[in-house]
Amino acid sequence: MDPDDLHQPDRPAEQLVSEAGGKMPDEPGGSVRAAVANAMVGMKKQFYGRGPVAAKAWILDDYVFVALEGGLTRNEETLLADGKADLVRSYRLAFQETMTEVVTQAVAEITGRRVLTYHSQIVFDPTRTFEVFVLEPQDA
Repeated sequence: MDPDDLHQPDRPAEQLVSEAGGKMPDEPGGSVRAAVANAMVGMKKQFYGRGPVAAKAWILDDYVFVALEGGLTRNEETLLADGKADLVRSYRLAFQETMTEVVTQAVAEITGRRVLTYHSQIVFDPTRTFEVFVLEPQDA
């Protein structure tokens, strides 16, 4: 996915999942949960330049929760070592806001449901990123 297409994504899920070496749910051996986790890994790899070392997704009713381990860039690790966790967190959260359209469209494509809202958070020691999506109810 070209960064120039950032605000006009067409079908980002397949490209992001592929970036992480995963499979789409309709492919042999693919699943919705694995595809969502891989899409988040692919997004981090493609747009941050480094992906997490592990990821797992859970889907419960109208909620999708993804936990990602590690994946800080070298400059972020340097800032953390200098006690600037707030700066790294602020940057990450700002960047995730920029990526909202891409990640929500990917999750909608994979789950087959519209994403109503999305939130991202990062914590350190150990480094974990959490992506939370609220889906439109299936009855709607």
